[in-house]
Parts: sequence; C-alpha cells; structure tokens
Amino acid sequence: MRWHALLGIGLALAGCKTAEPADLRNIKVPAGFSIAFYARDVAGARSLALSPSGTVFVGTRGKRVYALVDRDKDGRADETHVIAKDLDTPNGVAFKDGALYVAEVHRVLRYDGIEGRLANPPAPVVVTDKLPKDEHHGWKWIAFGPDGKLYVPVGAPCNLCERPLPYASIQRMSSDGSALETYASGVRNTVGFDWDPRNGELWFTENGRDNMGNDTPPDELDHAPRAGMNFGYPYCHGKGVADTEYGSKRPCSDFVPATLELAPHVAALGMRFYTGTMFPTEYQNRVFIAEHGSWNRDEPIGYRITTARVDGTSASDYRVFAEGWLRNGKAWGRPVDVLVMPDGALLVSDDEGNAVYRIVHTGAK
Repeated sequence: MRWHALLGIGLALAGCKTAEPADLRNIKVPAGFSIAFYARDVAGARSLALSPSGTVFVGTRGKRVYALVDRDKDGRADETHVIAKDLDTPNGVAFKDGALYVAEVHRVLRYDGIEGRLANPPAPVVVTDKLPKDEHHGWKWIAFGPDGKLYVPVGAPCNLCERPLPYASIQRMSSDGSALETYASGVRNTVGFDWDPRNGELWFTENGRDNMGNDTPPDELDHAPRAGMNFGYPYCHGKGVADTEYGSKRPCSDFVPATLELAPHVAALGMRFYTGTMFPTEYQNRVFIAEHGSWNRDEPIGYRITTARVDGTSASDYRVFAEGWLRNGKAWGRPVDVLVMPDGALLVSDDEGNAVYRIVHTGAK
C-alpha cells in the first residue's frame, strides 16, 4: 500500500480527516509576520536543502526529488525541476561542494554538478547502500555537520522494540560513504536536526512512541554535543518517563534525558536554528520546529510551527509560532521542514498541502 494511502488511514483513525486546502489567511503568525506561497504543486514536499546560490531542493516520501529556483528574487519560485522521479522514499536531501545528496531507505545517492543540469540531471553516484532496508521509520533526514561528515539517522523498525545498532541511532560518515559510525544511540526516530551556530553542537527532534496514552510520552528536543550519548529508547522517554513495557529493564538514570519535552504525539520533524537578520532580534538563534501532527491521539495536536530558546545546554520558552493547518479537527496541511533563506525568510514545506511556504517579517521583501 502506498505511503499516502496509509497516511489517510492514519488520519481517519485519529478522527482527523483531511480537508480541502484553506486560504493562507487562516494561518496565524505573530504580529508583524506574513505567510505566502513560495511554490505550489510540489507533491509530497518534505525535507529542504539549500545550495549557496539559492536553489532549494525538496525531498519526498514518494519517488521524486525537486529543485526550486527563484530567478527574479521576488520570494516565489519561478521554476520547478524534477531531479529524480523513480526513487525509493527519497526523503532526505543535503548539498555539499556542488553536489546534491539524496537519502533513500537503504542508500545515499549523489548528483554531481547538479545546478548546471537541473533540466537534465546526471545519473547519480551511489555513496553507500549499506543502510537497513526496513520501511518502518526507514525514511531519512540528512545533513552535513560542521565536521564535514554526513549525518544519517536510522529509525527503529517498529513502534517499540529492542534492536541492535544501527537501529534507533544517528549515524555519520565521510562524504564518500566511508568511515560509517554511530554518533548517538537510543533515538527512536529523528527526522530533523541542526547545529547550534554559536558552538557547533548538535540538536535534534525525536518522535515519542505511540500507544502509551494521549498525553505521554512527549516528543523531544535533544542535545548531543559529543558522540557516544544514549537517549534511552526503548526504555525511557522524555526527561524520565519509564516505558510501560521495557522500562523495568533499565532505569532512566542510565540515559541522557530530553533537554526539552515537546507536546505529546505532535510528530516534531524538521528543525533549524534561526540565523537570519530579517526577523526581530528575539528570534536570533531560536530553534524553529515543524510539527507534522498527531495521527493516533483522540484530539489531534500539532500541524504547526513552534519555536524554543536554546541557551548553551538548556532549552526553554517552547511556544507556537504559526498555526492554522488544523481547522475544526481537520488537517488541510502538515508542516514537515523549515529552512532559513539567505534573505532571512523562513521556508516551510507541507506534504499534505503539496506546497512550500515563505514566512517573512513585515517590511522585508
């Protein structure tokens, strides 16, 4: 069964049926901000990556990868190119040294010199095909760290289970696929991470397990400043929530707790530190998080953009920044990723609305 069919079933089971696309005026953003379409008809738009020249690459959980180009710099893409159209869940995209990296379920591909061939993409080079083939939590979100390594998560192949590494971890490798190693373990599934621009330390979102109740466990914002840390899955969740099935096997004190507990079942995905200058200074170096939305909670939650303040090793002031994709219990949009553009605008991908939005502060182009 196709992933979008499964998604529809999940939303229906949650009592949250999809709705027809609503006017963007229904999206609530803070005073002084506005939201508009950056690109429409980008089917299943998910992970976002930016090249130095401004091309936005978009991964999906279908078969396609897109490139969006804003030639006239008016804040709206003029061109939409299909880079690939027959891949296996190419959710993850990253850009380095003129090449586009794309993560499928079990492998990472590289498209060299891609920006010179957007209309006629080259055949990809296989960077690695050594990743597990499990489809459950098999989609990847990838990014290059300050160390030049490519970070690739491997989700748990289940809702809750004990599996050996590399499952439930964040892996990293050299850009040519060599030197694959585990960076962090005990991570059920992360589909978004970024490095604090002030010190180069890794932060990531984590999706909590299902079927433990409407309000537990929380999703997480985690901090991994060094390799070798274990974040507790499947034994412990959040800041010390023992799992009802595996919690008796190991105490929460054995693991690194969440730095910040997010709302339960919001499916926190893409996250970025805000490094632009367009937004007011209070947003500098805050984390923006795309919450895809719950699928198995009695009352749906998420379907929004939230933000939190990161201060060294702590995180606080978790609050809603943009919402309105969920209306009267029906989701017409599901935010997946966020991306800070060179002009300071914030892009938001939406795999239900098949679009990429642009949020700006009043007075900026």
